[in-house]
Amino acid sequence: MSLNNDMRQNIQSNLDFSPSPTGEARRAGREGSESLQTTSVPQSPAGTDRTMEEIVERENLKDALRRVKANKGAPGVDAMTVDQLGDYLKQHWPAIREQLLSGTYRPKPVKRVDIPKPAGGVRKLGIPTVLDRFLQQAVMQVLQQRWDPEFSNHSYGFRPGRSAHQAVAQAQQYIAEGCGWCVDLDLEKFFDRVNHDRLMARIAKRVDDKRLLKLIRAFLNAGVMENGLLSPSVEGTPQGGPLSPLLSNIVLDELDRELERRGHRHVRYADDCNIYVRSERAGQRVMRSITRFITQRLKLKVNEEKSAVARPQERKFLGFSFTDGPEIRRAIAPKAVVRFKDKIREITRQAKGISIETTVKRLATYMVGWRGYFGFCETPEVLIGLVACRSEFVTKDAASGI
Repeated sequence: MSLNNDMRQNIQSNLDFSPSPTGEARRAGREGSESLQTTSVPQSPAGTDRTMEEIVERENLKDALRRVKANKGAPGVDAMTVDQLGDYLKQHWPAIREQLLSGTYRPKPVKRVDIPKPAGGVRKLGIPTVLDRFLQQAVMQVLQQRWDPEFSNHSYGFRPGRSAHQAVAQAQQYIAEGCGWCVDLDLEKFFDRVNHDRLMARIAKRVDDKRLLKLIRAFLNAGVMENGLLSPSVEGTPQGGPLSPLLSNIVLDELDRELERRGHRHVRYADDCNIYVRSERAGQRVMRSITRFITQRLKLKVNEEKSAVARPQERKFLGFSFTDGPEIRRAIAPKAVVRFKDKIREITRQAKGISIETTVKRLATYMVGWRGYFGFCETPEVLIGLVACRSEFVTKDAASGI
């Protein structure tokens, strides 16, 4: 065995997957590492690169474990919890690593969960097992380093150093520059409709490691478990796994490049895409041509009922809208205000039978998160009014004996 392989095995054998009291992987050097059984490192198949070796490197795995634990989340089909993952890896990692390096690892099906949408209906969430979430996170971290620098500057979702607030601010700038019409595109069930063959073809242009390509395809085709029944997954990237957002950006980067080629001002956050033009006529023309591109080229579907060409003030983007007049200001979208009030009512009405301290804590947690996001608005009078609204609900419920 070569000296390089000996060094690699020594590093892997000292990989510490033991659970920490804080729910995060212990920092390197903070405590002694648990020695794991080593196995021979299989050589990469001919014609591949060494990306899988990067994925199973110690620091990448420790970071992936830390992030999965921090994100918590529900168990998958095997009922394993995040807190149990460390001990499981401590016992089984050598065999899992060997499967990854030999290209034989098989993910388990994802667990289907329906999440109610604020506007009605449900969003189908696919929850991978904790182990598969860990492996997806490790894959995502390596691929994101390669892909992210090449993504369009018009893409803001699920990217390091980019945010929804930046996307909203860019939209505001386009409006201020005189683009008074918006082509608001809604992709119907985007995460459920991604074409696997087209996605894998795009990934294969940047990844030569056949083991990794096989693993990503296996994640896509793992199947869905719902009410005890297993269904095949022939299209889509189920929401709920760490890899899905990156895959969505890989798919929709082609849309970004087409819009750039045509010279359009646009902002995209995941599958929310707005194009800003100067006239309604131009907007209708863009809507028709881009809908054809999305349907024929990307093999996706535009939701005609939710998509529209309209004034930006009449639409919402990532929970925000914009004021009319000479000074364009960011405002909280009316539907977001309604949802805020409904949530406050829900928390206070559920307070019967529990302590006031618990209710106040739930309210505070929700308010801090909500204020952290919507505090980006430039209409502080709305925020002041909503705080008063919250106090009114709490007072009424307290008077009713809650």
